[in-house]
Amino acid sequence: MDGILLINKPKGMTSHDCVNKIRRIFNTKKVGHLGTLDPNVTGVLPICINNGTKVIQFIENESKEYIADISIGISTSTEDGDGEVVESDTSYKHITRDDLLSILNSFIGEYEQIPPMISAVKINGKKLYEYARQGKVVERPARKVIFHEIELLSSENEFSGETITFKIRVHCSKGTYIRTLAVDIGKKLGYPAHMSSLIRTKSGQFSLENCFSFTDVENGHFDFISIYDSLQQYQMIMVDESLKFKIKNGQKLENQYEFDNYLVFCDYKEVLAVYELDENHSNMIKPARVFSE
Repeated sequence: MDGILLINKPKGMTSHDCVNKIRRIFNTKKVGHLGTLDPNVTGVLPICINNGTKVIQFIENESKEYIADISIGISTSTEDGDGEVVESDTSYKHITRDDLLSILNSFIGEYEQIPPMISAVKINGKKLYEYARQGKVVERPARKVIFHEIELLSSENEFSGETITFKIRVHCSKGTYIRTLAVDIGKKLGYPAHMSSLIRTKSGQFSLENCFSFTDVENGHFDFISIYDSLQQYQMIMVDESLKFKIKNGQKLENQYEFDNYLVFCDYKEVLAVYELDENHSNMIKPARVFSE
C-alpha cells in the first residue's frame, strides 16, 4: 500500500491531525503530507503513505493554487477570520473593478513577503507562533515568493460599502501566505484587510476534483496515485537488466542524458530510483533516492 492519497482536508483539522487519522485507518506509521494547511483552510492535502513518502522531496516544491475571500475594512491578529480584530475602518468605501484589477496585477511576478507571526516559519530555531503565544513580535526577514496569476472571480464592476469582500484565484509558489497577500492588498487599497476564507484547489499536479473525504476513505472509496504517476513531470528512462542491477544497488552512472533536476529510472511502471547530477563529477549521475528494496 504505497503511493499518494489526495484528501480534501476538512475545516477544523490540522494537517498533522490528517496524517494521524490516515495512520490509524491504514495501520501504518510511515505517513507524511505535502504542504501544510492551516486548520481553518480546506482543500487539497496530498498524503504520502509508506514508500510514497520517498517522493516528497521531489514534488513538495511545486506551485499551489487557491481560491480566497478577501475582506476589506477589518484586520486581525492572525490575518484571517480566526484572529482578534486589530483595526477596523467603518468608512464608506468605493472601489472600481479596474482599480482592483490594477492592484491585483501589481503583485504578479517575484514578490517579497513578510511571513505572519502566526506561522510555522522558524526564527532562531523557534517557530513564529511560539513567539506570538508569548506576546512577542519578532523581526521577520522578507521571503521571495512568486505570484504566477491572480484572477478576480467576483463579477461586480464596483465594490462599495463599509466592508467589501471579493473572491480571487491565486496561482503561486510554495511557501506563499495568502492571508498576508490579503493584508498587502488592503494596504495598497488604503484599508485594513484580512483573508476571510481559503480553499486550496491545486497542489502541483493534484486537483481538488480528484480528492477524497475521510468518509470516502473509511468506506473504501478511494484510489492511490502511484509513485510512477506522481513523478511524471520528470524524464523517465526504462531500464534493461544490466542497468537495473546497477540502479538497484545504488551505483553512480555515466551521464548520457539531458535532463533538468532529476531523472527517473523505471522498470515498466515500477520506479527504481531518482538520479541527479553528481556535483563532484560533472560526467556522472548519482542516486538521489533508491525506491527498490
